Amino acid sequence: MISGLYEGQDGDSRLALRVDVDGARPTGRISGDLFTVAGATTSYAGSFLVDAPAIDGTLIHGRGRFSFDTSVRDVSITINDRTGTASVAGRTYQVSFASPYFRSVLLEQDSVVGAVPFVSYRTGTLPGPSGSPARELTVGAAYAEAGIELRVSEPGVIPVDGSGSDLAWDDAELHHAMTRHFSAFGDAPAWRVWLLVASKHVGGYRGIMFDYNDARQRQGAAVFHDAIQGTSPQSQRAQLRTYVHELGHAFNLLHSWQKNLARPPQPLGPDGGFGDLSWMNYVQNYRPGGEAGYWAAFPFQFTEPELVHLRHGFYRDVAMGANAFGTGAAEIDPFEQPVEDRSGLRLEVRAKESFELGEPVVVELKLSYAGEPRTTHGHLHPDTEFTQVSITQPGGRTVLYRPMMRHCVDTSPEIRLDPGNPAMYRSAYIGHGRDGHYFQQPGDYHVRAQYIAADGSRIVSPACLVRVRFPVTRDDHQVAELMLGEEQGKLFSLLGSDSPELRSGNLALDEVISRYGGHPLAVYARLVKGLNAEREFKELTPGNELRIRPPDPKQGIEHLTHVARAATIDNITLNLVMRRLARAEARQGDLARANAVMDRMVATFEAKGVNAVVLGQIRRQAELTKAALGAEIS
Repeated sequence: MISGLYEGQDGDSRLALRVDVDGARPTGRISGDLFTVAGATTSYAGSFLVDAPAIDGTLIHGRGRFSFDTSVRDVSITINDRTGTASVAGRTYQVSFASPYFRSVLLEQDSVVGAVPFVSYRTGTLPGPSGSPARELTVGAAYAEAGIELRVSEPGVIPVDGSGSDLAWDDAELHHAMTRHFSAFGDAPAWRVWLLVASKHVGGYRGIMFDYNDARQRQGAAVFHDAIQGTSPQSQRAQLRTYVHELGHAFNLLHSWQKNLARPPQPLGPDGGFGDLSWMNYVQNYRPGGEAGYWAAFPFQFTEPELVHLRHGFYRDVAMGANAFGTGAAEIDPFEQPVEDRSGLRLEVRAKESFELGEPVVVELKLSYAGEPRTTHGHLHPDTEFTQVSITQPGGRTVLYRPMMRHCVDTSPEIRLDPGNPAMYRSAYIGHGRDGHYFQQPGDYHVRAQYIAADGSRIVSPACLVRVRFPVTRDDHQVAELMLGEEQGKLFSLLGSDSPELRSGNLALDEVISRYGGHPLAVYARLVKGLNAEREFKELTPGNELRIRPPDPKQGIEHLTHVARAATIDNITLNLVMRRLARAEARQGDLARANAVMDRMVATFEAKGVNAVVLGQIRRQAELTKAALGAEIS
């Protein structure tokens, strides 16, 4: 066996060479990364890949693809007793065997006290595919089988400074924890990743790779113990998959059904990607057979294309903190209606008549049935990425909306659309995402959405016109500038944050409220400030202690009362605001006022003339909220 990592140097050029022609699951490729050495510093220079090299005895050779321009594209390697020479891009390197692993990554894992990290699972404990050997799999062992070494540093346990908290994390707290934790590492790509084992997420998710919205992405992920805990074989198996899955995103692996959105696009596997037997698929969406079919056939390994990416992807496409996740901000083609659609589902994107420049752009997504009732999953919000949104800007450029925080949803509750429940609705803020602000200039935008149904059907909406008006007054211009900052966009995506990293954005929103409190857009600044004040906020300190800032119901009530009276926000956001306002009133000790807010919510939507089915759902929601708040303060 000669496969593995080789290293060599020619003057100021260093080569990390990967030979992958024998051994476990060989992909039949050679690849490498080139670095320039200057004094005591080393800088990345470029990468290459030979897809199908010829092997003539000890000589391996072929034509390479390079990440940089070179007139010499033929690559040749001679290996004998794990030493040899490599000719790459006109230079010759003396190389020697360095490791059986193609790449090595430092995994730093911290857990919040009470959240027990996963250790290992024996794959033969539950029935699986014939021919897949039973073995003890840790997270590190799963990546070792892919040829990737995970060097696990000493795990840390994070104590909690505070009491009376359920320790449910939201996106803003995770973003803040990541920025504080990684501040010591510097702003550069590196083979390291941080994994936080937390108690639970407010959305009930199992895991999230949350580091998407800065210049150095894919360095932070989290798994949520409460959603995957347990000592049964089924629980241990699910924990292993969740850990490997979320770390896979840090290596820049997309979900199985999204590989066509990569840069460059990759072909989808069977059944539009849902037929992939991969760590990166969702077990409940596997076809054929759903969860039972997946586990009966899954050999606990990455697919062949995923192996090629992990072992041989160009350095900047794989290393943490290098190239952005997925597609980047490159142009895409607008979603097109399928030539034939027998799904029985209809998707619409709806928006109000026009938006002020700087106003958060929120659209409503509606999924309904046409003809016979239909059953599908309920993941309509684009943050789960079963729904994608494209935005054609006034200049004709079309970009993909990429949420700042995307969530892995390992459960897919069924939704039946029938006469008693003809449609489901979601409100989505699409004004800002991983590429910054999408609506930064006045003009006409055309927004389309694509929903991937439970059976794999791709339902495409008609285009929705989103019109952004020109500012008229001096105040309009001033407020637009205050609302369109990058940090402000992050605060709208996160619905507020205490993070010092977003201090300038919070100061800008404070200025909107204090100086331009009567302006129509001030309601959105109050929305962010009010929602953030009404909740607790967790802070992971550089010393790995968890501090909890308690809710400030008084400030929350002050801001959210203004928002609840505004006529400009959409119905779904208004529903959220009034429920959070009721919670703030209850936390102040006034349950009667909290119940009155819920009664007012029902009356408000009655006056708006919402359809009877939706109004019935709102009434039930109001009663459930009253009961929950009463139990909370009793």
